[in-house]
Amino acid sequence: MAKKEWLSSERRGKSSFYTLTDKGRDLLQEGQKRIYHASWDQDWNGKWFVLAYSIPEGDRSRRDRLRDRLAWLGFGSMGNGLWISPRDVEQDVHAISASLKLHDHLMCFQARPVNDLSDAELVSRCWDLEALHHSYTDFALRWRAASDAATAHTRAASDESDVRAFVLRFELIHEFRRFPLKDPFLPRALLPKPWGGDDATDVFRDLHDRLMGPADDW
Repeated sequence: MAKKEWLSSERRGKSSFYTLTDKGRDLLQEGQKRIYHASWDQDWNGKWFVLAYSIPEGDRSRRDRLRDRLAWLGFGSMGNGLWISPRDVEQDVHAISASLKLHDHLMCFQARPVNDLSDAELVSRCWDLEALHHSYTDFALRWRAASDAATAHTRAASDESDVRAFVLRFELIHEFRRFPLKDPFLPRALLPKPWGGDDATDVFRDLHDRLMGPADDW
């Protein structure tokens, strides 16, 4: 984490102490925002933000960091250094370019497809939404069953039920937090119907809210 500049270290004698950097704090806040408040209900103007890069093979470290940052922003890869996003992420890209010192290696523009390629076909080439949909659906099925069991436990006000609620909430958040790492959160106009993320999010928020009281009591 220190190498990624999420933590800063300070040596005191034989011990090392770590503190969260501004970059690390921003990342945690963004992660929390995505877990609890992310939404696919965004307007889309039909245009694609396109980013092309050309980074020498010898500079693989910066290239890999760029790819990680683009994926975190929800970009999809078309291959050969070409990435697309349905959102206007110009400011984010400028920030990434500045932090990685890649001004001379990036080119960005907005575009619309001019051939017969549909938006759905373009999305399928750049993101694996089918696998993500199935992961969401599986999460909803398993945790809906856990939700029914949790309801019975939390009705009995006891230390045991509070401990169970605390553990269950921890497990719930731990599993659900992986989705923001994989989900590009495309506008709803580009998502398959039905979209498993809706059901999974409803299950997560409902169970999280019901577990909050007894979990905090413990």
